[in-house]
Amino acid sequence: MFAIIGIIVTFGAVLGGYLMEHGNVKVLLQPAELLIIGGAGAGTVLIANPLYILKRIAAGVGVVFKGSKFSKQRYIDSLKLTYELLNKARRQGLMSLETDIEDPDQSAIFSKDPAFLKNHDVRYFFCDSMRMAISGAEAFELDQLMEIDLEVHHHEAIQPVLSLTTMADSLPGLGIVAAVLGVVITMGALGGPAEEIGHKVAAALVGTFLGILLCYGLVGPIAANMAKAADEGRAYMSVLKVVVISFLKGTAPIMAVEAARRAIPGHVRPTFLELEQACRGGGGTAPPGGEPEAPVATEAASTGA
Repeated sequence: MFAIIGIIVTFGAVLGGYLMEHGNVKVLLQPAELLIIGGAGAGTVLIANPLYILKRIAAGVGVVFKGSKFSKQRYIDSLKLTYELLNKARRQGLMSLETDIEDPDQSAIFSKDPAFLKNHDVRYFFCDSMRMAISGAEAFELDQLMEIDLEVHHHEAIQPVLSLTTMADSLPGLGIVAAVLGVVITMGALGGPAEEIGHKVAAALVGTFLGILLCYGLVGPIAANMAKAADEGRAYMSVLKVVVISFLKGTAPIMAVEAARRAIPGHVRPTFLELEQACRGGGGTAPPGGEPEAPVATEAASTGA
């Protein structure tokens, strides 16, 4: 939503200032110049990138206009999910999670968070890591494996950003190409009416204008927004890493979740009470009879890896 507002403000300010100077809007309507710049820019992206990156660029642009999916509620739901899983593992052993991890779609715990299951990158990152934990991987070894996985995911997420940034950087140059072609056409019209020559010169200059505007006013900011979305995805997966590693080190589930909460970016971080209420207030693993869990210190002392 804010991306759309930003585009409207940018183009509105440029057009508004132009009209305040009594500019003629018709002069800016140069489909040929836009075709040269936009078509050549799209062509450079096709030349430089394989199909899978082109798909990621399209998906990334869609995310820019939809807004971030990593809200405070998304973090609360995910940490509540991990709390229920780890609580089950603490009481029944890590092997009790094997069915949940191997087939998350059929898991009663995972089914409570459809958004988690829908995000395939996050789903496989978490489930593969838990599978290694069930297989007996030590916390230090799994920490390294998850960090490698994070680097791979972030590298893949940033590739579309770099490609779109390269396209943005090429647009001013392509605007000059369009302007040069306009000058060539103008030179061929020398000797004609002055009004016609002036119109052709204006059309050539519009090419340079469009190239710069599209670079710094549209494509560049979209690429910057995509980069922030990639960072948000890495931050989210890092939070999952913290909760898994903390639990394997012997921390009680509620303390592992609290450690993960501290890793959440500040602008979407829930408070301690919000997270505790979500985990202990609505979890399906609460002790029968509504009895409260043992105090945190007791849990931490009795937890085994």
